Amino acid sequence: MFNVTLGLERAGELVAGVIYDPIRQELFTAERGAGAYLNNRRIRVSDVQQLGDSLASTGFPSRKRHHNVNIHFYYQLAMASHGVRRTGSAAIDLAYVACGRLDFFWEFGLKPWDMAAGSLIVQEAGGRVSDMKGAPHSVTGSEHLLADNGALHGQVLEIFDEIFHGQFRATMPSIG
Repeated sequence: MFNVTLGLERAGELVAGVIYDPIRQELFTAERGAGAYLNNRRIRVSDVQQLGDSLASTGFPSRKRHHNVNIHFYYQLAMASHGVRRTGSAAIDLAYVACGRLDFFWEFGLKPWDMAAGSLIVQEAGGRVSDMKGAPHSVTGSEHLLADNGALHGQVLEIFDEIFHGQFRATMPSIG
């Protein structure tokens, strides 16, 4: 997937975001305080309440140092959720959380241009965006991001916390 994405920051605050997917001809937009839209129709995050019923997405950044870490997150969240997808575009993943196609998204090693527009669109659609420990997210302050429908935030953060402390709910199978 590919897209065109633009986030506008004024005085340190994201005030507008645009993501355009030319293949699907979908334009996701948001303005701070004015809601989020897909092709001029108001969008909202999903109403999924339980992690086991949720559909997630993640990405594996180009910097290999984050791959080993994210494998643990991927496996644990794949086991705890309905499934995990990978589109290859953080901006599209965030737009899909905003319109309810996905219930949550996380990724390590993002750049501000990967997440600025999408993080505002998720928030304006009623979702929540934070760093991996639940602190408010800043596109210039953290390269790691969790975005969800709000209802799943605590459940996902609980798994993140367990992984950060070396505790795993599901054991990775051995081959052979």
